[in-house]
Amino acid sequence: MDYRTLGRSSLKVSPICLGGNVFGWTADEATSFSILDAWLDAGFNFVDTADVYSRWAPGHTGGESETVIGKWLARAGSKRDQLILATKCGMNNADGKPDLKPATIRQAVEDSLRRLQTDRIDLYQAHRDDEATPLEETLETFGALVKEGKVRVLGASNYTAPRLRQALETSRHLGLPRFESLQPLYNLYDRAVFESELEPLCREQGIGVISFYALAAGFLTGKYRKPADAASSPRGRNTVDKYLNDRGLRILKALDTVAARTRGKPGQVAVAWLLARPAVTSPIASVSSLEQLKELEATLRIKVSAEDIALLDQASAQ
Repeated sequence: MDYRTLGRSSLKVSPICLGGNVFGWTADEATSFSILDAWLDAGFNFVDTADVYSRWAPGHTGGESETVIGKWLARAGSKRDQLILATKCGMNNADGKPDLKPATIRQAVEDSLRRLQTDRIDLYQAHRDDEATPLEETLETFGALVKEGKVRVLGASNYTAPRLRQALETSRHLGLPRFESLQPLYNLYDRAVFESELEPLCREQGIGVISFYALAAGFLTGKYRKPADAASSPRGRNTVDKYLNDRGLRILKALDTVAARTRGKPGQVAVAWLLARPAVTSPIASVSSLEQLKELEATLRIKVSAEDIALLDQASAQ
């Protein structure tokens, strides 16, 4: 396994990160346990979740994913030391607005530690930028958590390039631990914002990138090729509305071509493309079954050539 250093931290993470948004939602507890067991058994070590997962589901209030992971950790015992566990704070509230006030962060980390049944969080991330709270207050609180040993490394999610740069400069000025990772939306379809604004900054500053929606909410697996393919799924219909257009079909055609050459599947090729990007440390992908997990694990065996990359880049150009 080719483990990668996350930013300038000491964390060594597997080249793919398992998304935990499905745990306790589309993957029930037993399935989630089996996925997590198989993930570690295959040599991967990186799992990402958030305190807000899965608040959007009927009857859920947030924290469901963390609770499932915590129960698994309690059962797994010694496996905690094999795991690089990432979670996020700042969005688990009723109004859906980012909140990174010191008191909110303090309460959130204690709640996450309790649900996860662990004494530390390896990567603790600001889920979304809270421009209403001074960066100094947010970063000082995060820094205190690192000093107290409750958090090992800090990261940001959904930050713009100007605000990420400002946060890095503020941490440097105040002598505080900085954000070592960024979790942006980035995949073969969603390229423009990251590549034009965030990628140069991350490479300049040595920030690790753990991109989410690696498979564009399932679209890049090729399972949505016409509107009828998503007829029974609200999530699928949203995916079709966003991605099923001329450009999306062009991308799927290129993925099919490369998949045939590499004897892989479109989704595997899409993740392999991300792995080949110089700024990406560990793309995040979610699975709801062991069958999907095996496909994801096999991605590391997909070898895309320079010609393949050029074909995919051309098909996905905007």
